[in-house]
Amino acid sequence: MCDVRRFLVRMLVALCSTAALLAPAAPDARAGEGVRVVDEHRVADRIVDLTVRSSALGRAARVRLLTPDGWDERDRHQRWPVLCLFAGGDGDHATWTREYQVHRKPSLRDTLVVMPEMPLYGFYSDWWNHGDGGPPAVESFHLREVLPLLERSYGAGTRRAAAGEPQGGFGALSYAARHPGLFGAVASYSGFVHPLRHPHAVRAGMTYLGLDWTALWGDPVAQRAIWRAHDPFHLAERLRGTRVHLSSGDGRAGALDPPGTEPDPHIPGLEDPGDPFPHDVVSPTEFLMGDESRAVATRLARVGVRLSTHFYTGTHSPPYWWRELDRTLPMLLEALDARPSGR
Repeated sequence: MCDVRRFLVRMLVALCSTAALLAPAAPDARAGEGVRVVDEHRVADRIVDLTVRSSALGRAARVRLLTPDGWDERDRHQRWPVLCLFAGGDGDHATWTREYQVHRKPSLRDTLVVMPEMPLYGFYSDWWNHGDGGPPAVESFHLREVLPLLERSYGAGTRRAAAGEPQGGFGALSYAARHPGLFGAVASYSGFVHPLRHPHAVRAGMTYLGLDWTALWGDPVAQRAIWRAHDPFHLAERLRGTRVHLSSGDGRAGALDPPGTEPDPHIPGLEDPGDPFPHDVVSPTEFLMGDESRAVATRLARVGVRLSTHFYTGTHSPPYWWRELDRTLPMLLEALDARPSGR
């Protein structure tokens, strides 16, 4: 009987924990109190960098804005649709203007593009920190601090879409699933979208960078409920109201790779000894991202999510993500036009 009681208690704790992790946290008027702007710097025409002091991160962080036409003359009632572009594991807020030149895309002149920083390998999550919580609380920074701040003071409306490369693709899907209705459409470019499929890859990447991998979501067995509560594969039904695009290569040299492309740097522990990479794979990371993206695509299609995909031969490299951004921008912007205006 004691064993049964202990089992039931553990199940109740797991269910309550999962419910708390999935509780709505979309921006609202009460959110954003833990953040304040300490610097506003115009980088170039239409590009503005904000430095904000964040309680969620426990430090200052930056948010890059690509502003729409007329933004400088806005009044307090003016609102623009929002496209969130999420960076990869390095969390660099300048990636999308430096690598992908989004400021040169004419189709974005009527949209407020939001490009927030993320801590290194932050995985768009509030870290578990062995049960202690606290910084870095990346999800809270982005959704409870940055978005409400932008809605109050920088003209952000409530029509939103999101896209991201590698970890940013995970962020777009995970945020959308954890907060249904937050985004009308999301796109993942080589996203780490099913971490429970390859938990050893999370461990390998974070260990390689000198980070405590169990501080993120805990152990994938002991804290499985936390992993599942962030994993888009296990949240598939919650994406039924969001249009989703998934794209990824297969890890083999493709059309956008130069002749003689070298293999990715070796990351110890990335390869599963029981399931080695095919001999012609030069980009093991992309092979894993492709495997995860296909698994999530199958799951989303099965539960009736409005889905598009593009799977191709190619490596884990920015030229492919630039191409995918160009392919998916019309879909993302169409979703912004289709949602209630928020004005």
